[in-house]
Amino acid sequence: MSHDDTIIQQFSLQAKPFAEVPGHSDALQLLIQCSGAVQSDVVLDVACGPGLVACAFAEHVAHVTGIDITPKMIDQAITRQQDKNLQNVTWQIGTVLPLPFPDAEFSIVVTRYSFHHMLDPMAVLLEMVRVCRPGGKVLVVDAVLPAEKVAAYNQMEKLRDPSHTRALSVEEMSRMVHASGLRHIRTAHYTVEMELETQLAASFPNPGDDEKIRQLVTADIGHDSLGVGARRVGSEIHFAYPVLITVGEKVAE
Repeated sequence: MSHDDTIIQQFSLQAKPFAEVPGHSDALQLLIQCSGAVQSDVVLDVACGPGLVACAFAEHVAHVTGIDITPKMIDQAITRQQDKNLQNVTWQIGTVLPLPFPDAEFSIVVTRYSFHHMLDPMAVLLEMVRVCRPGGKVLVVDAVLPAEKVAAYNQMEKLRDPSHTRALSVEEMSRMVHASGLRHIRTAHYTVEMELETQLAASFPNPGDDEKIRQLVTADIGHDSLGVGARRVGSEIHFAYPVLITVGEKVAE
């Protein structure tokens, strides 16, 4: 299969459970606050998944477009939009290279939890910058780790989700965003708390890999080589994804 096929396969399975995992609704208001969104903004949500980010923005802006490669994710997004009775959101099934939109179409362009699936995240970022208006904001939100913990983290996440390519280090994300031409760059951090078995139940690893993940995470308690702070809470194992919000402004040429 191509990498896009792997993403579609995985997220067709994950579409409903992804939308229901409580941690995936965390920090939406922080994201909107970091964007500086106002009522007149026109927003693009790249790799929008089940529409959590797009529908949150829609309550604050003029219009939101969500694009995702997985039809079942768009089905979940439409259901969320209908449940919230939002009239100012449209959805599109499509790839992100290239984005099927004209230059300078949107005042805010955002993507959340997608760059670790991209074979060429820099190319995706440049597309996001292209479709952003001068003076507009581009936001990349993803799990980002210290360089010394990226390899171990990637090992765990590739077992959990075969469509994972690699997480970026803090330094890589910074270099990439600066190289894109964005300016006035700001960052914010939050964590997404997870219970191991709940996360595994919402994932679809290859047969036997769920047990490998349990062993990796359990062995990491007290060490944190994975960068997720694994710990016991009663009979459960909890951990937290470290998430970085990076915001940059597209300046006029």
